Amino acid sequence: MRVTDRPRPEMHDPAHIDVALSGARPKAIAALLRYFRNLDTAEEAFQEACLRALQTWPRRGLPREPTAWLVTVGRNAALDARRRERPISALADADHLADPGKDPPEDLDESHYRDDILRLLFVCGHPSLPATQQIALALRIVSGLTVEQIAKTFLVSPAAMEQRITRAKRTIAKVGVEFETPGPAERHARLTTVATMIYLIFNEGYGSSPDVAAAREPLADEAIRLGRLLESLFPGDAEVAGLLALMLLQQSRAAARFDANGELVLLEEQDRSLWNRTLIDEGRVLLERAAIYQAPGPYQLQAAIAALHLYATTPADTAWKQIDVLYQTLEMMQPSPVVTLNRAVAVWKLQGPEASLAMIDPLKSDLEAYFYFHGLRGTLLKELHRFDEARDALNRAIALAKSVAEAKLIRRELDRLA
Repeated sequence: MRVTDRPRPEMHDPAHIDVALSGARPKAIAALLRYFRNLDTAEEAFQEACLRALQTWPRRGLPREPTAWLVTVGRNAALDARRRERPISALADADHLADPGKDPPEDLDESHYRDDILRLLFVCGHPSLPATQQIALALRIVSGLTVEQIAKTFLVSPAAMEQRITRAKRTIAKVGVEFETPGPAERHARLTTVATMIYLIFNEGYGSSPDVAAAREPLADEAIRLGRLLESLFPGDAEVAGLLALMLLQQSRAAARFDANGELVLLEEQDRSLWNRTLIDEGRVLLERAAIYQAPGPYQLQAAIAALHLYATTPADTAWKQIDVLYQTLEMMQPSPVVTLNRAVAVWKLQGPEASLAMIDPLKSDLEAYFYFHGLRGTLLKELHRFDEARDALNRAIALAKSVAEAKLIRRELDRLA
């Protein structure tokens, strides 16, 4: 591709310019990060390029390749600032700068951008960072959300969020992240880390209760957008397709998860007409595409389980035998007390509450502080008419509830006991 200022007359609209700038952000910042190897420098160089774009594009129209234009302008602005000894923000020393003559922006192709974006996502999801800092950094650097927007989603002050992001950047600078193009083995490891970070962002939005949903729901949409970006970069990776399918299938039930009073609605009691069939169909296509590669992984298995729930016309039609088999496979692939707890629901439906209770009781030491363990255990004990034990388990669940909606759900079960 070549950088050009050739205008496109239909692209003078400010709305088109905003879309072009936001769409170019991941590729442009990722390329600038490869040049300068410093997050602050890359981000501020991109911001300077955006300012210049807002000054010139309304008059001249969008360049044919907006991303390459922004990389070129941002890189030159940062280098000019350094030469004037007025650095944008902690410009790297000369020996840390990538060779400006190597892979100039106008010669970058999609394979360059793919590795650049993967590197950027990996930096944000670096294992040395706590999950909250990974999410905050990705939303700021990759997605371009303002500090105020991110602070609102986490219900903290902008100053506190600014400190969180600053600490994350300092940690990245301290540990010394490699910026070379990753080889196949390292790329696979990075993909796993990046996928985990994206799924964390999704759960922050999808798992939010009604009292914070207005602030956090956009995080689920943003995670899906990042998942689509990753899937477009690695269309042949079955687990990346599985991750995107899982998020789409879970998000398809968002409108039915809470009732008009803001109370949590269990899956079996949800109004299935509210499920988003477009998202379900897209998730199904992704799962079918992933299956072609015959490389099953945890995200694909979880997506397949979610799909089986969604394909059932009524709760009675749920394919519990298939769900149980998938959970058994997931247990072997990724052993976890939580996976076993989830499988216990399928065992309950297939073999009854006594078999399910026998499966989860040994998990108590691992899941003593887990809300859903005590909620399921209380429900199973109630089914077995062991009401006093059920009441104790449900009261323990209420004590561990992280939202009003979770507490109300358990309160309903206690009221039924009464």
